[in-house]
Amino acid sequence: MDVQQLIDRAEIADAITRYTLAVDEGDFDRLDTVFTPDAQIDYTESGGVADAFPVVKAWLAEALPGFSTHRIHMLGQISYQFVDDGNEAAVAAYFHNPMRIRDGKGGERVVEVGGLYRHTFVRTADGWRSRRLHEQVVWTRGF
Repeated sequence: MDVQQLIDRAEIADAITRYTLAVDEGDFDRLDTVFTPDAQIDYTESGGVADAFPVVKAWLAEALPGFSTHRIHMLGQISYQFVDDGNEAAVAAYFHNPMRIRDGKGGERVVEVGGLYRHTFVRTADGWRSRRLHEQVVWTRGF
């Protein structure tokens, strides 16, 4: 592994962190620094939508705050597989995402999702951006 690949890994990890912070904090415009404008995103395994980035961004901004206003992501291992002379990377990032939701009785309960974020990152003039995200759900609890 050379120095450039270490830098690329750090920049991709930063983009994944920006993604989780944007979702957790409800700052959906920050997602513009994570995805290419034509990115395809698939949340169907967790009951969401699959569509182009602008459609999914609007859906997140509308649907997620109504589902849960208290979200937090924890990331684990990240796997990188570079191709295309190092300008594209298949990236898998382990995640654990607990959320507080209304219980329908005036209180709240915690639900959790665990799985892998499977991205295709590409090098762009603005840095590394995800061209594709598939949220692979491995387990859930509390739903």
